[in-house]
Amino acid sequence: MESALPRPLPVLFSLSVLSVALAGMSPATVTAEGIGLPDAAQLEAQMAEMERPVPGSIWALNPYRNAQTATAADGTTYTLTSLNPHVNAWFVLEVAPASGRSASYHLESGDPAAIALSLAAGDAPALVIDRDGDEMQCRPWEDGELEEARASDLPFAPVCDWSLFVRNPVRGNRTTREAVSQFLRDNVLFGDSIVNLIKGAFYEDAFMVSSEGFEAEEEVDGVALLGSALLSSTPQMRPSMGFDLEGTDGGAMTAGNWYAVEDAPGVYASVMQPGMIAREVFDVRGANGLDGVENRADVYLVAFDLTQFELGYEVGTDHPSLGWSSRPSGGGRHYQGPGPDGFDRPDPLVFNGMLSPNLYERVAATFTGGFKRDHGAWRFGDYATFNWGHHYGFLTHGVLFSRLWPNLATLYVLDDGTVGMRTWTEDDADMLDRMVFARQNGVPLIENGVPGDRVTSWGGGNWSGSAEADLRTLRAGACLRTVGDRPFLIYAYFSTATPSGMARTFQAYQCDYAMLLDMNSQELTYLAVYTRDDGDLETHHLVSGMAESDPRDNGGRIPRFVEAPDNRDFFYLVRRE
Repeated sequence: MESALPRPLPVLFSLSVLSVALAGMSPATVTAEGIGLPDAAQLEAQMAEMERPVPGSIWALNPYRNAQTATAADGTTYTLTSLNPHVNAWFVLEVAPASGRSASYHLESGDPAAIALSLAAGDAPALVIDRDGDEMQCRPWEDGELEEARASDLPFAPVCDWSLFVRNPVRGNRTTREAVSQFLRDNVLFGDSIVNLIKGAFYEDAFMVSSEGFEAEEEVDGVALLGSALLSSTPQMRPSMGFDLEGTDGGAMTAGNWYAVEDAPGVYASVMQPGMIAREVFDVRGANGLDGVENRADVYLVAFDLTQFELGYEVGTDHPSLGWSSRPSGGGRHYQGPGPDGFDRPDPLVFNGMLSPNLYERVAATFTGGFKRDHGAWRFGDYATFNWGHHYGFLTHGVLFSRLWPNLATLYVLDDGTVGMRTWTEDDADMLDRMVFARQNGVPLIENGVPGDRVTSWGGGNWSGSAEADLRTLRAGACLRTVGDRPFLIYAYFSTATPSGMARTFQAYQCDYAMLLDMNSQELTYLAVYTRDDGDLETHHLVSGMAESDPRDNGGRIPRFVEAPDNRDFFYLVRRE
């Protein structure tokens, strides 16, 4: 069989990005200031690698990577690679003895914003952990700490006085869940917080901030700011939400109105049915009509005030994977590797499907991500025939695992905390050096406030359906809405809906941009909000049936993503510090 000719891929990094990255750059040195960007020649060569039609490896897909190497007196070579110095979160440590097999460890910084990590040379190399000029050296390979961390059942095993975590491959089995639960109980629930343990490794006043003389600006109430959806009918509804809400009439909610979730500042809930949407919404062209079943189907919505939260994204232990979807064929495939980017495994990096422990105390909500890889590409229509079938791309902690393709709806987070949604274009490559998280999933439901141009095309939008091939099915989606200068992320759970019903709902809630997430089961449309009761984490599911997705442990249930690794990817919101 002849191999298909490589099709030109979009340039992911423009010349303007390259010129900015190269400005003022000098070769990386081994200092206590962390690992910087590679020098000009190396960066240019690595850019060329990733812009090949098929990059071929996880290394080639990440051009900002840079490494430091040191050789000990016994001949052991240590190499510390920062996958993206812009983000400063993920590292790979390789230990290669003079004779014998080398080993690689995926390290995650306990505090990327504050800790600079580098490798000191000499007869006894060491990891140098610097926080604002306060240094500590760590040699976790000398006392067995590194191997002990790897041998543990923990998805995140702390080393170097909690400044770093070794990310371990895990499965969601009972042994792993018990180990994780015990770890969190010992170090978070009834003891010092992980954040304090990390900070305690340095001088006690390193984080002192004085707020004297600061007068907080009075904030506009989120309920008033969000207002009401554009509905022609606003009856009282009694949804089966798992939240306690403020201001309801004995649990009854006025359709289209927003209500604050009790004990969860900045989180709001609403309910409606598509048949209640105002005529003016339907007068905007771009969506199909809705049938009687869809018109009467409840939609639950949860809004998050992004001035109070940071958004993040983690990949599941299994999904989305990196290999080929079975959907593209012919011109939508190449034969130069086991996946569209030329590889199908993240090694030596690790997906462990769980929130980092250093975020545990701030976590406010989680919700499932998008389609798994096999469903996340086109089988029919024009998008199936180029860009290798448009496999949905994703990026986490500044590391690109599957390239972001033009034409696809993309939810992303930049290094300054900005959350955005947009249809990806080649020009958006200018943002990639600032991007911390990104997830693509299909095409837009809403773009610039109106239905996307493929909402009515089943194959052209890759909307999929139920197991019985029904377009109307259980679905979840998300949108961004900005009111004044306040951005809100809105999650919506549709008990049964078509893409047109989703688009009309998001349109009625005056969203700027909206996209599909996942579908067909409550496990795949999961959302939970977390509150605290005497320090204990309390889980509140959007719909009671979602609790069945949380694994059991010692006779009870523990929240997936937060206290148990999961095979699916997910987004999380943590309260701003």
